[in-house]
Parts: sequence; structure tokens; C-alpha cells
Amino acid sequence: MSNPLLTPTDAPYGLPDLSVLTTADYREAIETGLAAQEAEVAAIAANDEAPTFENTVVALENSGRVLKRSMRIFFNKLASDSDEELRDLELELSPKLAAHQDAISFNDALYQRIKQVANADLSSLDDESRYLVSETLRGFELSGAALDADAKARLGEINQELSELSSRFEKNLLNDTNDLAVLFDSAEELDGLTEGLLSSCASAAADRGQAGKYLVALRNFSVHPFLSQLTNRTSRQRIYEATAIKGRRDNEWDNRPLVSRMTALRAERAGLMGHPNHVSLAVADQTVGDPARITEVVYPLAAPAVANMYREAEALQAVIDAQCEQSGTERFELSPWDWAYYADQLREQRYAIDTAALRPFFEYDRVLRDGVFHAATELYGITFEERPRWTTYHPDARIFEVFDADGHALGLFIHDVHARESKRGGAWMNALVEQNFLNDERPVIVNNLNVPKPAAGEPVLLSLDEVTTMFHEFGHALHGLFSQATYSSFSGTSVPRDFVEFPSQVNEMWITWPEVVQHYARHFETDEPIDQSVLDSLRESALFNEGFATTEYLGAALLDQEWHRLAPGTVIAPDGVEAFEAEALERIGLANPYVAPRYRTAYFQHTFGSGYDGKYYAYIWSEVLDADTVEWFRDNGGLTRANGDHFRTELLSRGRTRDPLESYRAFRGRDAVIEPLLARRGLLAD
Repeated sequence: MSNPLLTPTDAPYGLPDLSVLTTADYREAIETGLAAQEAEVAAIAANDEAPTFENTVVALENSGRVLKRSMRIFFNKLASDSDEELRDLELELSPKLAAHQDAISFNDALYQRIKQVANADLSSLDDESRYLVSETLRGFELSGAALDADAKARLGEINQELSELSSRFEKNLLNDTNDLAVLFDSAEELDGLTEGLLSSCASAAADRGQAGKYLVALRNFSVHPFLSQLTNRTSRQRIYEATAIKGRRDNEWDNRPLVSRMTALRAERAGLMGHPNHVSLAVADQTVGDPARITEVVYPLAAPAVANMYREAEALQAVIDAQCEQSGTERFELSPWDWAYYADQLREQRYAIDTAALRPFFEYDRVLRDGVFHAATELYGITFEERPRWTTYHPDARIFEVFDADGHALGLFIHDVHARESKRGGAWMNALVEQNFLNDERPVIVNNLNVPKPAAGEPVLLSLDEVTTMFHEFGHALHGLFSQATYSSFSGTSVPRDFVEFPSQVNEMWITWPEVVQHYARHFETDEPIDQSVLDSLRESALFNEGFATTEYLGAALLDQEWHRLAPGTVIAPDGVEAFEAEALERIGLANPYVAPRYRTAYFQHTFGSGYDGKYYAYIWSEVLDADTVEWFRDNGGLTRANGDHFRTELLSRGRTRDPLESYRAFRGRDAVIEPLLARRGLLAD
């Protein structure tokens, strides 16, 4: 049979049948694509004609279409539904792909042609095309195009090794996370979980040959969502401690040697490029521009966040003490595995909010259709039609065709909500097809989450955090679906890391917006709407536990900074990784007995596996724009088509067709201010 990735198709949006692709298909398509782009680039570089925008920059932009298409589909499958064969293929391909990209970046004849185009008169080009020229040149120079031959050779070696190490980190993490899943003998040990969650744990245990028991799969972040619900303190401790040792056990999946090597290589690479450390290199093309801005803006947030956290810890200890005195049991000190459980109790005492009782009002399909989709329809006029007969890469993944307000087909949206052992942790957005006018391609966007799948026939009831994640990831999806870029390099979410989270964070605002929440938050059995008093209490409790949340996030963001501010030549040995982490947290004021970083070093997938190295600060940097934007929506009437169209036109549709901060100014009328963020996180001075 011919390879679907290499065979033209009349299928909608040009997608092959994703359900039949094999490991051999992926290998063949990527290797074929590598060879094809190599020939295309060689032809551009060797062109006898004088370099022009069309024969050099556009030709380069349009090269590698087979490779890029195959890689997007392969890496989505790898993250969403991998197996050992696919993970081994990634390890095999990673250094080849890195070497291929370096061969393009280090091609001096090509670099010289691009420089000549950049120095020519470009006044006849439109703004986006001129921006493509400048960004292409900058990309080459940030990739080492101007280095001498010896430096390029060493840089190529570093890039290839880093690519392989990153793939190995993710593979190790997935394997160790699955291996550490916690097995319980009885439902009593998991008292506090809903029937749906218990059925999910029972199914997971049966799948492992442990029928009659209950298996709790781990999540990638430090605080497992079950910790807020389990009444059994020993069970909470078992789950927390299993989570905390991911990737740092003395076994074949130990990530500490990889961290040691990756941080040293990244620092060496920065030195080759003339930078004092990896952060300096990493942010050179970000909106922050200079690590000094991170030092000035992000680091100082630690002290007030920790002060808030300690006040919260005192309040939680008071709850524990009161309960121990009332029950006559021995007093104990608050531990990390207790925080979420007693925070939920304190929230209920103060605001009459029982977060577990919210789940029946958050049935997955209703949240998706009557919440996420409904808000988008009200704001932007778009509509959604499910296409159950169209195949995706996994039976659980649902596919929707998205139509614009005028009725024309805008793109495809695939929603893959359930956790499985073949899926990496967390939640994310991928683009299988990136919108661009150059080749008249419409977007195909995927959202992945990790919601436990209950037994057949049981409803999928979400936590408030999972609802938040759904709205957040759909904000990324809108960024991709609304793209109006001529060139795929500028399409949708192809923006700096410290800008990409901004649209997704903005989309979270609609979760409790009156016209939205009353539309979707209805009891899955009775259709009773969620009580207005609950919504009022949720709004009143907006600052509750914010000390914990900010401390947890900053722990990871600034730990990432500390690892990547190491000077070239500095090596932290594998057996020193945990000591470095502890010392760094102490030095920046985030060491404490209660709140671990959202991601500890050995399972910090964002920074050692997913391209956020030196850039995990991006979430709070983007949140400055987000909080300022939420204020604008509130001041201008909220959920209206006029507001949605303005946000879409000036920002969501722009991708990176111009400087993203220019797009922000076009939307907001000025630069963002930080005060709304400080107020949101309770960090304003008293």
C-alpha cells in the first residue's frame, strides 16, 4: 500500500487517514521530506539569478512542505498516543532533524542571499512580507549562521545531542510516570472520590491485571488533583510522594544525568553565540528581550507571594487543629499532601463552596458545547458541526468542522480529552495543518487534555480546574483557527513563547461570565442550573489560595531561570541536581516546607522536553497582557460581537505577521500595565 502521508488525497482539508498510519509510514515520510527539502534548499542557494524576495525568502518559506506536514502529524501522535516503537523512532530521528535544520542555518550561500534581500529596497512589498525578510534573517543569525566554521561544527554537535536528550527526557518521564502509578486495595482508601473517578481507577487497575483494585495514575505537576478530595491522609501522602520522585529514581528512567548534560550543553551553546548564559540567548527573540526585565519584574514577585502563602498555611493549620481537638485525635503539622484537602475545607467554610459538589454541574460534553463553543459563538459568530464519521488518530478524539459567521468553513478542531498511558501529561494545543494563504491551507487544530476516563456508561464530570484547562486550551485553538497569515511561519500560535499564552489565558475569563456559565453549568441529571450564590462565592473567593498558586508557579518559573543562567563551563553533576534545586529555591526565597514548585527538575517537561527552556516565565509575563485585556473587556461591555471582532481582527488573526506587541497596542490602544495582574494575584502593597 502507498504511504498516506505521501499520497495526494481528496479528503477534507487534505488530511490523510490518521487512523491507519504506521511507524514505517512516519519514518518513510519524514526521511522523504528531509531529502526533498535538502534538494530544495540546495537549489535556492545555488541559484544563478540575483537574490530576490521571491526566489530566496519565499522559496525557502515554501520548502520542506512534505517534511513539515509529516512532522506535525507525527509529533501530535507521539504526544497523544505513543508506543515504544514511536518513541524509539523519535530518538532515532531527533539528531537527524537537528542536523538537517543546522545544515540549512549554516548554509553560507543561502545566508548571504538572505542578507542581500534584506539590504535591498523592499518598499514594493507589503508589511508582512517585509517582516518575513527581517525575521528570516534574524532567525538565521540566532541559529549561528554568522559563526566561523569551527564554531558551526561544534554548535551542530551540541544541537544534535540536545535534540536526542530532550526526546529521551520525555520518554523517561512517560515511562516513570506510568510505572509509579499508585495501586490501592480498596475503595475505602480512596474515600472522597466521586463514583466516576473510582470507576476510572478501577478500570485502570483492571487494565494492569489488578481487577478488584484501584490504580491512581499520576499527573505531571506536583499536586495531584485527587489530593483535594481524599479523606485518607496516608493515601494522600502515597500519591504525593510517588509524584515527587518521578524522574529521579536510580533506575533506567533517571532524568538527572540528562538534566546535568542538557544544562551544560545549553550554556556552552550560549557562549558560542556570544551570550553570557542560555537565558540571554533564549529570550533574544522574545517580547521580554532582555533577562534583566525578568529579574526586574518576575523575581520580585516571590517575596509577596511567599508571604501570602505562609498566611494561608497558618489558616490551614488552624483548621487542622480545630478538627483534631474536636475529634480527640493527635494534632499533626500541615504537610504538602494536606494543603489541597484542607484548602478546600477552608474555602467551603469561608465561601460556602464545595468544589467536589461542583462536578455534577460540569459534564464534559455540555461544558464543551454549551460553554467553550457557546462563548466563541457569542464573541466571534463561529459555529461547530461534529463529524463522527471522519477518522482521527485515536477513537477518543472527536472532530468538529468550524464555520465562520458568514457560513464558510474556517477549519477543523479535534478534541482529545481523556488520559491514557500512551499520552504525555498535561494539556496542550497542536496544529496538524497551519493556516496560510501562500498554499491556500486552512487550519486543523488539536486540543489535548488528561481527564480520567470513567467506566462505560458513566458521565465524564469535570473539576473546576479541568473546566479552566478546557477554556484555556481552546484559547490556543482560536489563535490557530482565526489566523490570517500569508506565510505559515507567522501562522496562529507561531509567536514568541512569552506571548503565546496570552490569548489562551484571556479565554479563561468566560468560565464564570454570567451569559456563559448559566448556559453550560447545569446538573447532568436534573438540568438544574448552578446556584447563583455559588457563582457569587466563586467570584468572592478569587484571591483564595493565591499565595499557594503564585508560589507554586514561581517555583518552577524561577527554577527554570536558575538552571539556565549557568555560565558556560559550569556543570552540575547528576548527583548534585537535587542540591542545586534546593539551593536555588533557597536563594530566590521560595524554599518552604509546604509548596513545591509546580514542576520539580526531574519532571520539568516544559523546560527539558517542550521548548520552554529559559522561557517558563512566559505564563506570568503573558498574564500581564491577559489581566489588562480582561479589564478592557469588562470596561467595554464584555461578551459582545463587537468586542470579539475587535480582539480577533487586531490580535488573534495576526499571529506573528507583525510584532506581537504592536498587535497588542492596536487592540488595547496602549502598552499593557501590570497593576491588574498584581491585583488579581493579591500582590499589591497594602
